[in-house]
Amino acid sequence: MDGACGRAGRHPDAATTGEQHGASPVELAMRIFSMKLGWLWLSFVCLPALADRALALENQLARHPSPYLAMHAEDPVAWQRWSQAAVDRARNNRKLLYISIGYFSCHWCHVMQRESYRDTDIAQFLNRNFIPVKVDRELQPALDARMIEFVEATQGRGGWPLNVFVTPDGHPLYAVLYLPPERFLQVIRRIHELWVTDRNQLAALARRAAVVAEGPGRPQIDAQRVRSYAAAAEKRALTMADPLQGGFGQRNKFPSVPQLEFLLERWQRSHDQELGDFLLLTLDKMAGRGLHDHLSGGFFRYTIDPAWTTPHFEKMLYGNAQLAQLYLRAARTFGRPAFEQVARRTLDFVVTELRTSAGAFIASLSAVDDRKVEGGYYLWDREQLQQILSARELRVYTMAAGMNGPAPFDQGYLPARALPSTEIASRLQLTKAEVEHVLAGATRKLYRARSRRGLPQDTKLLAGWNGLALSSFAYAARVTGDDGYRQVARGVRDYLMHQLWDGSTLRRAVSHGKPVGRAAVEDYAYVAQGLLAWARLSGRHQDFVQARAVVREGWNRFYGPRGWRLAETSLIEAEAGQDLILDGPMPSPPAVLARTSLELAARLDDQGLRDRALSALNSGHAQLARNPFWHATQVGTMAAFVKVPRP
Repeated sequence: MDGACGRAGRHPDAATTGEQHGASPVELAMRIFSMKLGWLWLSFVCLPALADRALALENQLARHPSPYLAMHAEDPVAWQRWSQAAVDRARNNRKLLYISIGYFSCHWCHVMQRESYRDTDIAQFLNRNFIPVKVDRELQPALDARMIEFVEATQGRGGWPLNVFVTPDGHPLYAVLYLPPERFLQVIRRIHELWVTDRNQLAALARRAAVVAEGPGRPQIDAQRVRSYAAAAEKRALTMADPLQGGFGQRNKFPSVPQLEFLLERWQRSHDQELGDFLLLTLDKMAGRGLHDHLSGGFFRYTIDPAWTTPHFEKMLYGNAQLAQLYLRAARTFGRPAFEQVARRTLDFVVTELRTSAGAFIASLSAVDDRKVEGGYYLWDREQLQQILSARELRVYTMAAGMNGPAPFDQGYLPARALPSTEIASRLQLTKAEVEHVLAGATRKLYRARSRRGLPQDTKLLAGWNGLALSSFAYAARVTGDDGYRQVARGVRDYLMHQLWDGSTLRRAVSHGKPVGRAAVEDYAYVAQGLLAWARLSGRHQDFVQARAVVREGWNRFYGPRGWRLAETSLIEAEAGQDLILDGPMPSPPAVLARTSLELAARLDDQGLRDRALSALNSGHAQLARNPFWHATQVGTMAAFVKVPRP
């Protein structure tokens, strides 16, 4: 079965919505290469390995501080670390780089490792004919973002494991996600054959695709232009909206927090009935179905079905930090106390299951339990429920959680909320208070039992993701007055400033007590945003000044005449500058940095910082006009700080 740990694609569900997308220049340029590979899927082909001198490669991942990279140390693939040495080796030997990007809690990354990277035939072919590089996307966000951009531009979808064949001069040539081992071996053999026999043409093709992707220049920004972007983004959102289940598209469902945040701000200005109904439907469905963990709180990364019932079971710090803040804002916007309860349970989950003794938060909880079963940590069979719950609890809980029909998973049921307490009370001739008392007791019992199970963790402490958590807890403390949230925010703020910031430079992460990776633009953007949220909470002038110091470093390191750089140093051409960066599961880092800068400029009367931010916002208009929905944070920032009439 094909699969990938998915990502909300740039054009989700085009086949099911009936939308027709014109081919971009990148797509047209890459179709030639895709046609050369097209026959591959029609028949099984075993091409002999072309004669090529094997390089003396050895696996470099032993004792790597990244849990994801360390788990590949025993692969027979001679994985190289992402480094200048790996790029130089590809150039000197005129070989393609095979860059495989994944992360610790990704289910399909584990599957591809087991099926393909532990296979000696596949490993020998990769080692002999490519420079294989294994990358933890959480440590190399710039490289990951550019490769995701490439696969989405050429194939209309993205996800992980993301495997990209890159020319020796640094241009992406072709990408695949998860493939079964037989098909994967066919692909790498065919690509190697094409590279050996048609090297110059393919290298030129990859270079042309990179050039045409840069796009045209930048006209002047004005309020009418911003208003048109915002209206177009809202229209696109409502076109993609699922009117029955909420969310976007008709296949898998992602929370799409950057887009929902934009639409929430939009509704606050317009009070449009259709938009408000969609937001309420989406928030209700996400909280009530399988995307939400109904035992401990918190959200899974996404669901593989449109009804939000079947999750991919990884839990990410960045997703839960954003969703908690979204639900708090929605609670205040719509006057819905239930949304605040969802937010509080999510924040409680983050504190209980992700917080370390140092005050910072780990990256994620794996989708795969300690028995290597996807979702096994969260699922229950009937016998387990009967052993833990009393007869009364079993009767009430199984009705409330929709557990009376056939189990939807091989390992049993995933608790959800199928019926409201009033309906259960009516059916069982109980009072609502009795039902809620029984449900609370059953939930506590199941949570205690589940806590005795084993679930692997990715214990990296990532600067940017902790910045998002700081934003969420500081905002929660400010709007609820809860001093507990204030203390949590203070702890993560102190960790960021004392352990990951030296006054001029951020570290990307700490793993097992060791600094790992170089901070990217997302780290500076999200940490600065978190520090601004903390400064709003504390009200202290020096906290605003500290946030500005991080902001200024972000501008100095990542913005220049060619636009935004995702990383300070680029090993390959594919990491060069660009005007705009898409929203993904997290908001566009440049848009966040610009918005934070504009507020700090107003607070601190810093005209230079304001001018810099507005100059950067005056970029990428062709991309904004073409697809503003996937630049929702950029459009929202422009609308917030350019005087735009109410829609």
